[in-house]
Amino acid sequence: MTEITPRPVLRLHPAHRDDIGDLTTRRPVPGPGLDQVDPFLFLNHHGPQTYAPGNAGLPFGPHPHRGFETVTFILDGELAHNDSGGGESIIKAGGIQWMTAGSGLIHAELSPADFKRNGGPMEILQLWVNLPSRLKMTKPDYVGLQAADIPTFTTEGGVVVEPVSGEWLGVKAPIQSLIDIHLAVVRLPAGARFQAPVAPGRTVFFYAVKGQVSVAGTPVPEWNLAALGEGDTVEITAQTDAVVLLGHAEPINEPVFSHGPFVMTTREEIIQAIEDYQSGKFGPPPKV
Repeated sequence: MTEITPRPVLRLHPAHRDDIGDLTTRRPVPGPGLDQVDPFLFLNHHGPQTYAPGNAGLPFGPHPHRGFETVTFILDGELAHNDSGGGESIIKAGGIQWMTAGSGLIHAELSPADFKRNGGPMEILQLWVNLPSRLKMTKPDYVGLQAADIPTFTTEGGVVVEPVSGEWLGVKAPIQSLIDIHLAVVRLPAGARFQAPVAPGRTVFFYAVKGQVSVAGTPVPEWNLAALGEGDTVEITAQTDAVVLLGHAEPINEPVFSHGPFVMTTREEIIQAIEDYQSGKFGPPPKV
């Protein structure tokens, strides 16, 4: 029998609080001592919080992106998306939005009219995933999936796995990404154990969204990103009911030049992105 080597926790990176107006926001990456988890660039954790009736909703009006992908997990509440490429949807709790900015998109991420009128709970994760230089100018794309579109399954130990991209324990996810990114939301009841095989050499992205878990015996508190070492499996044990964002991918190993909403490989490409946006090459801003 082949011996399984769990990946150890090398470091913990607590999410730092960086609210956007009245929107509760925590960010584990980038942060002190952690520029990226190649190819995972950035994670904003908005909420959990409850909006009162008659609220202004989320503040993310039309803005541009180029050179990477955004993956948005609507854990609670709902989110409206509209972009210059024609992508449009309102995704409710349990769904996701996968946007390939590629050569350039302008999009808006706002609360639907019903949510602003009625209020309610809201919790959203937005993850930025880099694209290699050969794909940075790929054609933009957008996919919005509701909870019913995600092939959720439950393990014998009661762990609920929501596969978003790639494949998880033999279950093919609805998104097959440009660079073989595997992403899932994993919900563990207290006392449960979960093992996910990950080939050596791949980068693991592990963020504790809620509750207390351990990875290969090392505690990972709520709102912490765990940097994992080499091995061939991720071994999670839950001390309380918990939610984890888990992903893995091959590192890109290329320079990263970022400026606001643009992520490229050279400074010159950033300048070009700004010029292209200002000259209207990203298309007309979406109506909101």
